[in-house]
Amino acid sequence: MSDLKQGIWSNWSGFQKAKPQQILQPANIQELQSIVREQQKIRVVGAGHSFTPLVCTDATLVSLDRISGVASFDLERCQSNIYAGTRLYDLDQHLQQQSINQALMNQGDIDQQSLAGAVSTGTHGTGADLHCISAYVEAFDLLTASGEILKCSRTEHPEIFAAGRVSLGSLGILTQITMQNRPRYKLKEHIELCPVEDMMQHIQQSKHQHRHIECFVFSHEKQLMLKTLNETDEAVLPRKENFPSDDTLLTLCSELTKNFPSLNPYLQKLLGIFVKPTTYVDWSSKIFPTPRNTKFNEMEYQIPVDRGIECLDEVLHALRTYKVATFFPLEFRFVKGDDIWLSPFYQQDSISISVHQYHKQDPKLIFDVVEPILQKYRGRPHWGKMHQMNKTELRALYPKWDDFMALRRQLDPEAKFLNPYLEKLFLG
Repeated sequence: MSDLKQGIWSNWSGFQKAKPQQILQPANIQELQSIVREQQKIRVVGAGHSFTPLVCTDATLVSLDRISGVASFDLERCQSNIYAGTRLYDLDQHLQQQSINQALMNQGDIDQQSLAGAVSTGTHGTGADLHCISAYVEAFDLLTASGEILKCSRTEHPEIFAAGRVSLGSLGILTQITMQNRPRYKLKEHIELCPVEDMMQHIQQSKHQHRHIECFVFSHEKQLMLKTLNETDEAVLPRKENFPSDDTLLTLCSELTKNFPSLNPYLQKLLGIFVKPTTYVDWSSKIFPTPRNTKFNEMEYQIPVDRGIECLDEVLHALRTYKVATFFPLEFRFVKGDDIWLSPFYQQDSISISVHQYHKQDPKLIFDVVEPILQKYRGRPHWGKMHQMNKTELRALYPKWDDFMALRRQLDPEAKFLNPYLEKLFLG
């Protein structure tokens, strides 16, 4: 679970803090039902990997860490019914068993989240033909404010299914989630530097030539880091730890940029010295995640796919113009649209642009420069990452906003599952 010292909960980066009245860890779903019936206000916490105050509460905080593992599986459909508290990094040890032989269709580059947390916030990886993780949910059990459990799918409670796959924990508590998986597969990861201008010119063509394509773009450097992942039958060639490690270099350069901002352009120019072409092969669950020990805060918007490159160009120009001191690169990814009411990818193929700031630096200094540009291109914010949008602005971006809010009121009329942040976002 996330940090808890002297009754204070904090998220992974330390930016969000709360002092809940109590933190409960039920051992099973029956205990969880009793808690829901007894408490007036509840928020559920997974790994604390959201950068927004989604979890912050002074009421009851519930961790599902003890409600984890695979409940059942269907070999014919290649699906698994998974307990909501299961961490993504633990999931593979269940799915890889010979009797199951399944893997997630897609993952992001962080695997610390609980499955329910990743689903509820629309967490995603990359791939022009691949959805966010929530779109591979085939069914879920929802524990409602009354303590009742609803089984939801495209055929049972279809409206709740359409809304509940990305609901920020506002409709109730996901207890079990059925994921559409596929047989286990290996991926070949290749990382190299290439000119920013060339890549941006040809990326709309090359996005379909790789299963996954991801770019890390630095504000003062004319080369970007290109990472591609493709399916392969080649023998495993595991990732090696560099010396000094990427994390060590990132922390060092971030510290230098924080203390000596004028060094930032020169530090970024060292990219070519430290980044050499590398190729690794491993099972998908080992290739997707990247170790992240350097803490940061993050903003991310999903831009309509035909405007993403133009938007990125404008963001880079602004970072240079305002001489924003951040060593972290911008992350640039493709995500396929879906049909989930509050998914940032609802009916929209997107380019995801992520902006990071070192956790010891004020994120507002960079986010205030970048966010107006991301909003200008009708970007939708990632629900787990920092943004300043209000209810009126969000409603204009989501055609099913009012339908979602009506359903939320119906399922939770007393707003048991809303904390102050969500009350402001949904009711304010």
